[in-house]
Amino acid sequence: MRENKIINIIETERLYLRQWRASDFAIFAEMNADLDVMKYFPKPLSPKVSDAIANKCSQLIEDKGWGFWAVSLKETDTFIGMVGLNEAHADMPFAPAFEIAWRLHKDYWGQGYATEAARASLHYAFTELALEEVVSFTAVINKRSQLIMQRIGMTDTGKNFYHPMLEADHRLAEHVLYKITRQQWQDINGG
Repeated sequence: MRENKIINIIETERLYLRQWRASDFAIFAEMNADLDVMKYFPKPLSPKVSDAIANKCSQLIEDKGWGFWAVSLKETDTFIGMVGLNEAHADMPFAPAFEIAWRLHKDYWGQGYATEAARASLHYAFTELALEEVVSFTAVINKRSQLIMQRIGMTDTGKNFYHPMLEADHRLAEHVLYKITRQQWQDINGG
């Protein structure tokens, strides 16, 4: 991996991927308490836990120059969620690895924002960080996220696993594992 280069904002056609702001926290907490947004997570989050996650995301961006970025609409500067990269938790059966993930406010679902921001994150992963591959994972029953994984060029590895932080009989325990290599990404993106 290359030496990290601090980038304040990643810009796409409609979005900014940026450092977190204090004004993002309340909307993020609203998202994390929403039963629809948290359908494929073990439970909704309290504002305190949500704030801790946002602070951690912000600190990792401060330290590394990348991470789970806050995403805002260019036109209105409205915070709509988070998308980005992270080092997978060491307990994961595929670790060490770099993951891509997203979580958007439900008012902004179905408009291609997660896909757009995820593509920008992959571009950063393969051009700025020079990663060899990026993975993504979700509960088997989360078909929406799997569609985004497919749209950004990731393929199902066929290596399903049980999430180590969930009981084996939990409805969300079984996860799919998708991945994309730098070569696959270059083939898709012409270079």
